[in-house]
Amino acid sequence: MPRATGGILIECEPAIKSIIVHLDSVSHDIIIEDLDEQHLLVRPNMVHLLKQKLEERLKETYRPEEPLADSDG
Repeated sequence: MPRATGGILIECEPAIKSIIVHLDSVSHDIIIEDLDEQHLLVRPNMVHLLKQKLEERLKETYRPEEPLADSDG
């Protein structure tokens, strides 16, 4: 008999989705269903943790633009 599972639908760019899928691959406790290139169904109780992990991962890869040494600005 089918069972219904509640979840939160997340829409994001494919690059962000790839990071989320990678985060889930460690413990398999975030994603309920991978729907398509831009949509995931995630466990409601994991949304806050997912946001934290995603922010940490983006901080690791994001570097603010630095002024060029030869600019007049």
